[in-house]
Amino acid sequence: MSEVMDSGGHETHSSLRYRTLGIDTQQEYVIYMRRDCHVCRAEGFQSRTRLRIDLNDRHIIATLNVIDSDLLAPGEVGLSRGAAQALAANEESLLKISHAPTLDSDSALRAKIYGHRLGALEYKSIISDVSRGHYSDIHLAAFLSACAGGRMDLQETIDLTRAMVEVGEKIDWGRTPIADKHCVGGLPGNRTTPIVVAIIAAAGLTMPKTSSRAITSPAGTADVMETITNVTMNLATMRRVVEQEGGCLAWGGRCR
Repeated sequence: MSEVMDSGGHETHSSLRYRTLGIDTQQEYVIYMRRDCHVCRAEGFQSRTRLRIDLNDRHIIATLNVIDSDLLAPGEVGLSRGAAQALAANEESLLKISHAPTLDSDSALRAKIYGHRLGALEYKSIISDVSRGHYSDIHLAAFLSACAGGRMDLQETIDLTRAMVEVGEKIDWGRTPIADKHCVGGLPGNRTTPIVVAIIAAAGLTMPKTSSRAITSPAGTADVMETITNVTMNLATMRRVVEQEGGCLAWGGRCR
């Protein structure tokens, strides 16, 4: 462990050496530290604390899991697989650990939880924090619950949709119309999407379709299609397939 000094010689972060643990938590960023770690004790970190982790010019916000074993040596820190990939961390990396900053959208989220109407700038602030990985699963659940059940008017729905579009990467296909088909998703046995995409593409239209994996079983559209073809596409691969075939079926969780 080492201390990082600013230009005035003051300590700014505590640094721990990264160790690969090989733990997959999907898209949730998790950091693992020993309970007796002097950084944990000095900073008052506890399980489920949200922490900022810096490495070179990259940073993420992750949730702390505390361990009581020798899985990590003193002075070491572990990351979930997705978190390590986001930071491009390797076994030689020294990670700078600090308390996560206050969410920019915290007041907007709290207002929505209490039933208030939000404007375009507030939805933009929330989606910006979500896209940067600053929201924990608890924050996401609170936001979704606050918006469900008719708690958004038409303009709020438009503002939220625009905020999601603005924060994401966009592909211009250079032609119109671009077809889409949408459903609730996560329903095992409902296999209309592959049929619809095939018909639309065969008719000469363009249909870059993204689908979800199942909510409760390995039978979502993306899961089923994965048994016969690759659905884990980045944007470059998705563009190539659509330009060649007129359509695609891709897992929406990977298209970036």
